[in-house]
Amino acid sequence: MNHKYVDHLGIRHKALRMLWSFSWGVFASWLPRSFCSSWKRFLLRLFGAEIAPTAVVYSTARVYYPPNLVMKDYSCLASDVDCYNVDIIEIGNYSTVSQGTFLCTASHDVMSNGHELITAPIIIGDNAWIGAKAYIGMGVNIGNGVVVGATASVYKSVEPWSVVGGNPAKFIKKRVLRDA
Repeated sequence: MNHKYVDHLGIRHKALRMLWSFSWGVFASWLPRSFCSSWKRFLLRLFGAEIAPTAVVYSTARVYYPPNLVMKDYSCLASDVDCYNVDIIEIGNYSTVSQGTFLCTASHDVMSNGHELITAPIIIGDNAWIGAKAYIGMGVNIGNGVVVGATASVYKSVEPWSVVGGNPAKFIKKRVLRDA
């Protein structure tokens, strides 16, 4: 896995995060669940996020740094999702990140005495579903069509059209869609 080492997060970055946290808290976090989606998309775009016009972000979702967020058509960050996007987080078309999930793009180098901050992106493909209260670690690529079971902890990339669950997440079965 390729990690980026972060020497420091500059004053501009910190100021933007502070202004972002204040703005989301005052202008969006108190709104009813999925109410005013266009307003929340506007706020995220204003702070640098790349958000499709059909994406949904619930009011209680927490986004650490909007410029590192990409949400494609009909993607969703549900209630109480913690999107710790020190690095890029991309959520594909028709993909849902369910309530209480933690998406974590940063950690510290445990092999170094300095414990430097390291980061790696999280990419969630199209038609994926991340179950409630799952943990997705840095550098993980969730393939197209993947289902991550509720409370699973995913530390390694997942092959497309797989169902995984557990801690650490393990392959359960292939996902095959039936005709409706």
